[in-house]
Amino acid sequence: MLFANLFNYGLWAAIIEFAGALIIVGYVVATIVTLLRGGTIAHARLLVADGAIAGLNFKLAGTLLKTIQLHTLQQILIFAAIFALRTILKRVFTWDRIRLQRGQGHPQGDAPPIRTTH
Repeated sequence: MLFANLFNYGLWAAIIEFAGALIIVGYVVATIVTLLRGGTIAHARLLVADGAIAGLNFKLAGTLLKTIQLHTLQQILIFAAIFALRTILKRVFTWDRIRLQRGQGHPQGDAPPIRTTH
């Protein structure tokens, strides 16, 4: 009976998606700890973006594994919507991460001081 569950694609998809959720939660906790220790907002945003990208990769893999079990048009459409949403979210987080690394993502609290000349 144990070996029969090894080939249950639904079970593996759920395990992979749960791992993705744990990755995202882990990065959010690390971000909170970083902020409590005096880290910058930019560094915190970078951590959250990294976690979201990594977690969404796992969740996307789990979603793709579920395609083996799609039988009706409604299931296929729901899968397509979820796939598109996760892909868009991943692109947004990747864009934000690149922007932060280039130094263009200064929230007000991390903005460099404005110098005025008199």
